[in-house]
Order: sequence, then C-alpha cells, then structure tokens
Amino acid sequence: MMTGKKLVISALVLALVQIGFLSWIIAGRAAILRNGKEVLLKIEPVDPRDLLRGDYIILGYAISRIPVKMIANIPAGKFSSDDTSIVVRLKKDADGYWTPTIAWFGKAPTPAAADEADIAGHVAEGWDLRSEGMTIAPDYGIERFYLPEGKGMAIQNDMRVRPFGIRLALASDGTAQIKALVDGDKTLFEEPLY
Repeated sequence: MMTGKKLVISALVLALVQIGFLSWIIAGRAAILRNGKEVLLKIEPVDPRDLLRGDYIILGYAISRIPVKMIANIPAGKFSSDDTSIVVRLKKDADGYWTPTIAWFGKAPTPAAADEADIAGHVAEGWDLRSEGMTIAPDYGIERFYLPEGKGMAIQNDMRVRPFGIRLALASDGTAQIKALVDGDKTLFEEPLY
C-alpha cells in the first residue's frame, strides 16, 4: 500500500508529465505559426455552426479534391488507395492564391523549390484510383475555422459573393496550421501563437 507521501509524489510526477506533453504540443503549433512558410488558399465555406463549440466554417480548398491523374507515384495495377499519407506540392498563382501542381503518396521525392511549398495530408483507404477523372479528398487538419460567437453566418454569406482566403503556415515537413482568415487584403481573424 502506498503511503501518503508516495501518492503525492506520484501525482506530482504524473501532473508534470501531462503539463510537459501539453506544452510540447502547444510549442510545436506555435513554432509552425511563427516560422512556417506562409501560403494563402482560396476557401469555400460549408457550414457555420457547431452547437457545442459555437460558430465555425468548414473550409474547402482547391487542394480538398486532388485529381488522381495529379498523383505521380500510383503503382501500376493499384485500384484503390490505402490508409496513407499524401504530400501535395503548391505553387503561387498570379492572383496570390496557392494551388496544387503535383502530389505523391508517402513523401515527395524532391524538396520543394523556393517558389513552391509542400502540404502534408492523410488519405483514407478505399478511394478509386482506376480512372483519370476520379479525385481523392485528403484531410490536412485545416478544414475547420472557429469564429467569435455570432460571426459565422455573416461571414459565410459574404463568402458567397466575394473570395475569402485562409493564410497558412507550413512546417518543413508539410504540417499545416491556420494563421488567419482573410477577406481580400484584410485580415479578419488571426490565430494567436498560444
């Protein structure tokens, strides 16, 4: 049986481990936001409300549907996707928004050039890879943006009449974090570092 002193020490050690783990997650996110390569993606909203967490927008991007023909390393005879990672190479267009140019399952074979950026995502098992007209829908972890209460519906309505964007920060491994929601050149909401 543990004595009171050993129980307190065990509880303190467990608390320190939990605090350390949470600090590590927060510091990693902040490092991406502070030091990551910045890209701007054009967005299309889907839904502005979550009853438990408040207003939000579900975001769709040009990278939300990747044409199968854009994936450079599909093995011959492969008919459907595995549960795997994907890297999508982005390049900045004349309008300032970044769009996909090529993708790979797993890792990119070469680093992105200075005027390019790689975003890492995840593809679920079972997407059809047989037809060139098919697309897959990777998950990048940037598909939702929470807003202050009461702002979601108004912003969603505005998105239907003019382009909005999401400014991202990309880590060197392609991990993405949303930095800000922008309306043209105006930053509407910016994510804090911590």
